[in-house]
This record gives sequence, C-alpha cells and structure tokens, in this order.
Amino acid sequence: MAEIDAAAAANRSDSGDIVVKLKARIIDHTFQLWSTEGWDRTTGGFIDRLTPEGLADRLAPRRVFVQARQIHCFAKGAQLGWYPQGREIALKGLDYLLAKAKSPDGRPGFVHTLTHDGNILDPLRDTYDHAFVILALASAYALDRDAQIRAEIDALCCYLDAALRSPHGGFVEGSPVSMPRRQNPQMHLFEAMIAAFDATHDTVFQNRAGEFFALFLANLYDKQKQVLGEYFEDDWSKIEPVSVEPGHHAEWVWLLKGFERITGCPTGRYRGELLDSALRYRDEAGCLVDEGDANGNIRRYSRRCWPQAEIAKAWIAQAESGEAGAADEARAALVRLERHYLSHPVAGGWYDAFDGEGRSTVATIPASSFYHVLCAASEAEAVLG
Repeated sequence: MAEIDAAAAANRSDSGDIVVKLKARIIDHTFQLWSTEGWDRTTGGFIDRLTPEGLADRLAPRRVFVQARQIHCFAKGAQLGWYPQGREIALKGLDYLLAKAKSPDGRPGFVHTLTHDGNILDPLRDTYDHAFVILALASAYALDRDAQIRAEIDALCCYLDAALRSPHGGFVEGSPVSMPRRQNPQMHLFEAMIAAFDATHDTVFQNRAGEFFALFLANLYDKQKQVLGEYFEDDWSKIEPVSVEPGHHAEWVWLLKGFERITGCPTGRYRGELLDSALRYRDEAGCLVDEGDANGNIRRYSRRCWPQAEIAKAWIAQAESGEAGAADEARAALVRLERHYLSHPVAGGWYDAFDGEGRSTVATIPASSFYHVLCAASEAEAVLG
C-alpha cells in the first residue's frame, strides 16, 4: 500500500489543470482523428480501430456496439459545444447503423458484427449491443428531438421485451441464448434507460431503469461481501469462484448516481461500498487491474484503459454528492488516465491495455475506448470545473 499511496500523492501533485488539459486534448485531437481516419468516407460507418501509426484499419470487422458508441460520442460532442460538427457525423453514423445493422437478414433486431463493406458477419442478436444502440438513439434524439428517432427507441425496447426478456429477471445474453449470464449487459441497459429518460423526460424510462436497480439489489450485488459478480447461472445464482471486475464496480457508482438524479432514490450506501471494494484491486501505480476475486485478491494484474476512466467517473459522482476529498481523488485518477494511456504518439489516440509489467498488449488503437474517455472528461468539466 505504501507504493500506491506514493503514486497517489504524485498524481495529486500533477492534477491542477488536468480537466482543462483533457478537454483540450479531446477537442483539438480526438474528435479530429476519429472524424477523419475514424470515418469511412467510401462505404460510410465508423472504423473499428486504427493502426499503431493512427491510420484506418479499413478491413477490420465493424462491431455494432462500436458504431453505436461513436454515434453517442459525436452527438455528445455536439451537445457539449466541444465539437459542433459532431451532429452531422453522429446522424450520418446513425443512418449507416440503421441501414446496415438493423434487420439486414429480415429478422428483427440488430446484428452483432458487419464486414468492412457493410455486410453481415455475425447475425447474433446481442443484448449488450442493443444497450448501446439505445444509448446512441437517445443521444441522437437529444440533438433535434426527431420523432423518427424516438420511434426507433420505442421499437427497440419492444423488441427487447418480446425477444430477450428473461423470466428470471433482466434480459438474456442474446438470441440465440447463451450462458453464462453476465451483469455487463444489464448494467449498460441501465445506462441506456437513464440516457433515454434524460433525452425524452418520459417516465417510462425511469421505470425501466428502476427494473435494473431492483435486479442489482436482488441478484447482482453481494451485500455481505460488497462485491458485484460478473457471471451467473440462468436464475442469477452465483457461479463460483466469483469473478470481480473493479472497473464495473466504478461504472456502477457513476450509474447509481445518475439513477438517484432522475428518480430521487438514494443510492449513497451502495456507491460507497462499491467504490471501497473497487479500490482494493489496484496496482503499484494506483491503476485498477482487470480482475480480482470476491475476497479482495487480485487475479489478473493486466490493466485496460477503460477502468481508469470509470474510476475517475466514480470519484466525480462522489464529489458531486459532496464527499470530502473525492474531487482530489477524481483529478488524480484523470492524471493516471492521461499519463499512462492517453500519452500516445498518435495525437488523439490511446493505449488500450498493459500487462502486469507495464508493457502495452494491444498494438492497435480501438475506437471503443473513446466512449469511456469522453464521458470521464465531460463529467469532470461539469462537476469539477
């Protein structure tokens, strides 16, 4: 713990202008990179990953959840005023998503993966993907309140209810059904419903979000050990040994604050417990590692980019709630994110993952991380200033 404390002190000492620095990085470089190399001007759609040199990997498959995340990012950039051009790009991305991924085989729902030229690669209907499609639709709806986009949101919720709802609560992994069940799709559906309420102010989405909060309390969260499990049987019973991902603990902290905001339902107890548990799984640099067990032991010392963004968001949520010291912890987490992951030779790029020895393990620059980085920076500006 002495090493972690020393690293934390160093991070705090560098944190004075980190919010301004991250915002400038995203405005000046990240949006520019992903709207040029990250957008396919020939076929339409977002590029899934860039080469280590920052060039488009045009032959890479197109994951549908990545298309949806990029729509969300560019719509959010426009809403924030950080990147006004994002509105046009988000709407072009949405047109591509609806044209290519929605029912291209005549079956309802969105396919899982497209080829680089927009054909079906994997026809799976994946619940995790659909959560991000709803998030993208909600973000696009917030731009202009377009009735057709609202209709797409409602239709997709009806599809989820008809095809993917589980009799044991929540939603199955996809169609066809697979095991084990994971908390991750449920978490992102929770996020999507909060976003849909923010965009529409329709109480139906408050109620839908409430279903996932109830699932969290009843099945996903172990109140005795204060950990969130990752994998479950069909009836939500635990799969032993329990796998713990501290990044998801942090993500839930932020989402529970959002749920409290839209419903007034107090979530402070669970946010505090989840954050305390997440902090047990840190390496000597103070970064969250990828996996631990239910007793606080680290299983994998590898560490990806996204958990570092999520722990910053968790501290930001706590700062918004008035927790003493949380703002300083949030800034220190943002310093770690910037220092270890965003200081990439490609302006606007990032390192996605490191092993326990600090060696980069993913050569490419995946588009999927933009969603985490942008949200951390925008939340930091809104709350920390």
